[in-house]
Parts: sequence; structure tokens; C-alpha cells
Amino acid sequence: MPKFIIQGQKPLSGEIEVKGAKNSALKIIPASILSEETITIKNLPQIEDIGKALELLSFLGSSIRHSGSEVEINTKNINKSELEPKLADKFRTSMMFVGPLLARFKEVKFPHPGGCVIGASGRPIDLFLEGFQALGAEVKVSGKFYEIKAKELKGATYFFSTVSVTGTESLMMTATLAKGITTLQNCAMEPEIKALADYLNSQGAKIKGAGSPTIIIEGVKKLKAGTFKIVPDRIEAGSFAIMAAASKSDITITKCQPEHILSLLTIFKKIGLNFEIGKDWLRVKPTKNIRPYNIKTHEYPGFPTDLQSPYTVLMTQAQGLSTIHEIIYDRRLLYVDMLSQMGANIIMCDPHRVVVNGPSKLYAKKLISPDIRAGIALVIAALIAKGTTEIDNIYQIDRGYENIDKRLRDLGADIVRV
Repeated sequence: MPKFIIQGQKPLSGEIEVKGAKNSALKIIPASILSEETITIKNLPQIEDIGKALELLSFLGSSIRHSGSEVEINTKNINKSELEPKLADKFRTSMMFVGPLLARFKEVKFPHPGGCVIGASGRPIDLFLEGFQALGAEVKVSGKFYEIKAKELKGATYFFSTVSVTGTESLMMTATLAKGITTLQNCAMEPEIKALADYLNSQGAKIKGAGSPTIIIEGVKKLKAGTFKIVPDRIEAGSFAIMAAASKSDITITKCQPEHILSLLTIFKKIGLNFEIGKDWLRVKPTKNIRPYNIKTHEYPGFPTDLQSPYTVLMTQAQGLSTIHEIIYDRRLLYVDMLSQMGANIIMCDPHRVVVNGPSKLYAKKLISPDIRAGIALVIAALIAKGTTEIDNIYQIDRGYENIDKRLRDLGADIVRV
């Protein structure tokens, strides 16, 4: 198993470019199933989960031409509607293939999706199943598999009992080929949802309201395919901004969209950080004294759960007490024990809340990355810690961040993959 060896407290500076959004790429790839024409996807991040998604699409019978950050996909000859368990079990968003397959073939069979420790078995798919049933599908559970069939998908009104990004995207895609009008209520509002809807509309779909709590979809019989450019990854941009702040570095983040991380930038102002923003760039400058600030994760446009762990590392360097409250996912605070081992003063109040007392001097340790976002948080902690840190299970980090070691070395970090 590869791991990172990081010599901490090296001065960082320069520019780092944001890649395409993982959470957009992993939805447009299965969306290609909705059309028999060829789709060209640009600005594709070269990460582990993308490779798994393309592998699953190829298994279904798609034709794929992949070169660097661009891929051409034609799903005309798809000859299966069953997801291979060995592939689907490796990443949570394999669930995103279910809706498009159901919409096109009126049947699909799949195992419970996998992923990291916060994804495997711990994140239910009830909202997906309820939504498919609302559209007229029948759901059966056979052993470890789900089987969904529908003679005809019909428009319906469905209210999400819990705001769900993937649930919103999945039912929105499914409803594009259903008969009649579908109204989705209490929808997630992430920028990636609007980007997906804009593309589908450009290819013949009739979707209104994407990016708001209510989305109305008028089903069509057929969709075309064209070119989709993936939006910049706002989570990567936010992670890099937090890294710059925590390490007191002068770093410019390019090819990003600062308006997508306004919740973070608003907090940056409150804690006294020195930064500048442009239309597609963000520069974070060294700040001597960082003020503490409490956060509670929330659906977009609130504070992203995917930035919670990097922000916790930042608060270990703040002057005082801050509370971190995770309300989106269970088990997402497991990593704080490793920060405590590094010297952070963190008290776990309950499985969803911790209190961080800063500033703390961090020291190198041998660590294991439990998931994608905690993994990048541990990298940030290692960059500001004294000594040499080893981070194992970096497969989890590679799932979300393209060539992160090389990109950090370009900023001056002493990080090697062994």
C-alpha cells in the first residue's frame, strides 16, 4: 500500500490550480446513459473514483475514449442493466448509475453501494428507492441485491424528507425520460446540480428550478448528447485555501469559482484572515493571529461537510475555543483522534460535536487516512507539524485529489509517495 511521507513546516508559496469537480464528474458520467449519442466531457479530474466510474460504464457495454482530462462516451451499445458488485462496491456514487439505467431500460439490478468508512453500509439509499417507487417502479430486495423494474415511469410529486444531493440528482435524471411532469421538493441546491440540469436542458430535457428547493421536470422521449465542461471543484478550492491559512502561506488558487465557497470566505473574514478574490482566483496571505469561530455543517449554501475536517485543522491554530458541529454524516469526526495524537487539544462532546482549543503545536505521527476529506485534513496537519509524518491508506486521498503530492511539491512542500 502506498503512503505519503511528509516533512512538516516547510515554507509554501506560489500558485495551485483547481481541477474539475469530483462531485460533478461522478454524475455526468452516468448521465451519459440517458442518450445514445456521444458525449464529450472536458476538465475531467484524474482521480481514483473517476477511473472506477468509467470502468463500470465500460462493463455495461459503453464505448469510451479517455485521454487525460477529456473523455468521449457512447452508450448506444449498452447491453446490461446490472451493476457489477466488485465495481459498484468500491465507490458510493455507483448509485448514480441506477436512475439513468432505470429511465432507459426500465429495469436495473445493483448491490448496496460502497465507498469509504462514512459510505460503506452507513449511508442509506431509502430516498432513492422511495423516489423510484413514486415514479411507478417496483423495488425488490433479493439477498444483497436490489431489483427495480417499471413498465412505464410516470411523473409524480416527491418530497425529500432529508435534503440529499445525490438523491436530487438521481431523481432529476430519472424523471427526464419519465412520462408527464415530476415535481421534486426540498431539493439540494449545490452548483453541481444546476450544472447537470443546464447540460441536460441543452440536450433536450425540460428541467426548471435546478439550484432551488423545487425542481420541475417535464419528461421527454429522447435526449441528445453534446459537450459538458466540468465546473471547478469548490471543495478542492476550499481545502487549498484552508491549507494556505493554516500554514500561514501566501498561495494563489487559480481556475476556481470563489462564489461557490462564500460560506467559507465569509468565515475567513470573521476569523481575520488576509485574502483577496477575483472572478476565477483566490489568494490567501499569511495571517499571524487567527480568531476562533464555531461552525455547523449544512447543505449548500451552508458550510460544506466536505470542508469540516480541514477547517478543524485550521482551528487548532486559532487563538481560543471553537466548536465543530457535524450534522450531515455520522462517523465523520473519527479522524480527530489522530489530530489529538499529533498534539491538538480537542475534546469530543458527542459523535457529532468537538471543541477545539488552540493554538496547538502539532507533531509528526504515523497516521491512516479514514476517508477522502479527513485524508486531506491529515495532509494539511502534517504540513504544519514538526517532524516527519507518515500517512497510510492514501488510496482514500487519491479518490478525491488529482496528483496531490506533485501539486504540493510545486508549492514547496516536502512530500513523497512511497
